[in-house]
Amino acid sequence: MNKIWLIVQREFLNRVQKKSFLVATILLPLIFPAIMAVLVYVAIEQKKNATKEVVLYIDESSYFKPDTAKFLFSPFNGSLEDGKRAFEQSEDFGLLYIPKFELSEPKGITLYTKINPSPTDISDIEKIFESHIRDLKMVELNVDQSLLDKLKTNVNVATVKISEGGQEKSSDSKVLFGVGMAGGILMYMFIFIYGAQIMQGIIEEKMSKVVEVIVSSVRPFQLMMGKILGLASVGLLQFLIWIVLISSLTTAVLGLFGLQSPSQEMMQMNPQAQQVMAESQGSLQFLNTLNQIPWTYVVSSFLFYFIGGYLLYGALFAAVGSAVDSPAEAQQFMFPITIPMLISYFGLFTFILEDPHGTVSVWLSIIPLTSPIAMMGRIGFGVPDWQLALSMLLLAGGFILTTWFAARIYRVGILMHGTKVSYSVLAKWFMQKG
Repeated sequence: MNKIWLIVQREFLNRVQKKSFLVATILLPLIFPAIMAVLVYVAIEQKKNATKEVVLYIDESSYFKPDTAKFLFSPFNGSLEDGKRAFEQSEDFGLLYIPKFELSEPKGITLYTKINPSPTDISDIEKIFESHIRDLKMVELNVDQSLLDKLKTNVNVATVKISEGGQEKSSDSKVLFGVGMAGGILMYMFIFIYGAQIMQGIIEEKMSKVVEVIVSSVRPFQLMMGKILGLASVGLLQFLIWIVLISSLTTAVLGLFGLQSPSQEMMQMNPQAQQVMAESQGSLQFLNTLNQIPWTYVVSSFLFYFIGGYLLYGALFAAVGSAVDSPAEAQQFMFPITIPMLISYFGLFTFILEDPHGTVSVWLSIIPLTSPIAMMGRIGFGVPDWQLALSMLLLAGGFILTTWFAARIYRVGILMHGTKVSYSVLAKWFMQKG
């Protein structure tokens, strides 16, 4: 155990003392918000300074009513062929041809462009027709527009979760959707990035013959466990630093402008002020939902599944790294390892976020190879205690099983050089005694 601890220290200090670790740990929380801010600013400025595109149109139906909200529509008097020739010689965005059609079945409307238009552009033009045709149909049916306007009603359904003790907490599916999506994506990224680092480190040491010196003093299993635990501690430290930095920077920026966090402002409001805000803004419900989420429970669950998932996949990545002599050779063996990760990642959007309590979602969050990503997608929606306990227990058991499996390959592969590795060779190493 002491030798494993020495290897953990070596791996931890070797990674933490690198400039790349400092850059990734300190600058990334600053770089990403800065990039997003720049992109948002550029998008706003571009939209503000954008000039409207000109669209020529030939209307044979007499039904078209131009809407200049996004495009400038210019009528063309002539045939479609003349319009095409005029459009080719112009710098206009497009030529819109509107043939005669029945209001019950508008067909044949065509937009000619020199470039492929975006789906938004097509949707905006379609909405112009849909709105005007609807108005024309109401006129034919003698329907009063003011009467239809009175019939329109906006309904907002508030959701409240009742716990077993009868305690009520407000919730918002959109907020929980965002929490689940962010948790699942971060889990996928962290496990894959740090798992690949284990494999890369083992390959580098094997190629440089350093590992032959190390295994003369420690057993291969101790070396593998030390590297896995060492990199796990690096990832955990990096994640905790990110949480502290992001929280501190948010508080500092708000304080710089003389503001407080939304939760602090809500706590200091009296009931009358909160009522006024609730009536004037829908943001109070959103902020209240954020405050109702058990963040300590969510973050602690994330840390457990990150550590468990990383240890489980880290052992498999270590086995692959010990079996090959270069990163190029590792690609064929990485694919089977990443399949469960891809299944849980795509399942996050296909099943879990759409139906977090469905059968497929539950099983994905319990099976050890998929539970780290799947459970983080469900955790914000509330998971029964027995499912969470079973998932954690199986994840711990899965780590023990994959470590035992990987160790049997690692003990042979780490000292092999120049061997053409295949799945049959890995099976032979796994079954080898001693």
